[in-house]
Amino acid sequence: MSPVVDVHTHVVPKGWPELSGECGGDGWPWLRVDSERAAMIMVGETEFRPIGAQCWDAPTRLSDMADDGVDVQVVSPTPVFFSYERPAGQAMKVARIFNDLALEVCAAGGDRLVPFCQVPLQDPDLACAELDRSLANGHVGVEIGNHVGDRDLDDAGIVQFLQHCAQVGAPVFVHPWDMPTGPRLDRWMARWLTGMPAETHLSVLSMILGGVFDQVPETLRLCFAHGGGSFPFWLGRADNAWHRRGDVVRGQSALPPSHYTHRFSVDTVVFDPAALRLLVDTMGEDRVLLGSDYPYPLGERPVGAVVRKSDFLTDAQRAKLLGGNALAFLGRAA
Repeated sequence: MSPVVDVHTHVVPKGWPELSGECGGDGWPWLRVDSERAAMIMVGETEFRPIGAQCWDAPTRLSDMADDGVDVQVVSPTPVFFSYERPAGQAMKVARIFNDLALEVCAAGGDRLVPFCQVPLQDPDLACAELDRSLANGHVGVEIGNHVGDRDLDDAGIVQFLQHCAQVGAPVFVHPWDMPTGPRLDRWMARWLTGMPAETHLSVLSMILGGVFDQVPETLRLCFAHGGGSFPFWLGRADNAWHRRGDVVRGQSALPPSHYTHRFSVDTVVFDPAALRLLVDTMGEDRVLLGSDYPYPLGERPVGAVVRKSDFLTDAQRAKLLGGNALAFLGRAA
């Protein structure tokens, strides 16, 4: 039987240097350590997120994995450290620091913790260089944010980077970040509850309508977080608009949006069997990968609970969602 593989987890290493001194500029994230097992990510003087030892301690992660029946975690950066809004040279230094520290965390977990790197996506040449360095050092793939400022995933520079990922065989995990803010979104974690799904939906559409899937090779392995956001639910609306208002909607796409669902995958972080059924019906049983958003509180615990309790899945489909599809995404044999 295939191992159970969680493709959506995050890391926050401890012990990074003071970033203003290392990279220049100010207002960088830093870690306020409150105890041996608790800390607060700070951005300047603002509290961003409380975190625990699961973020940096491999034995804690492995214990939680054992509790949840997970054999392998893909370990990706926490998006607050992407630094896309910074000068590219500064973001490159940050990426190198955190990529090297993430390797140290994952090394303590042996082959059960699979590291994904981050890159300075605002500069495609530097992004490609850091991806190559990271792959040579032991990273297996890359996590990117879903946009760089006002540049979405159909931006020429980002497409250049995605083409390079296809060329070198690096899987790409796309995570929403830097959601819009404002009085209507700053209540009830609405930026995460509504903004994140909308961000992912917009970026999937940008790849389709911007013609990216018509430009990049089919060998590109791409997975969107959080079940693809709201895209799967509204795919019919996108197809309808493509046909009825093709004068403004079609953009650079050669075919309607539903034609491209075989070109990318989504994870299972949707929390409800009915939503998971929609994903499988929309994306196909080979394009849905187990994810949890571990170790953050909006993630799924126990990991894989929705997949395991969804009685509409056959045993073969369940095995694909729990691990087989993830192995294909990672380029590994079952």
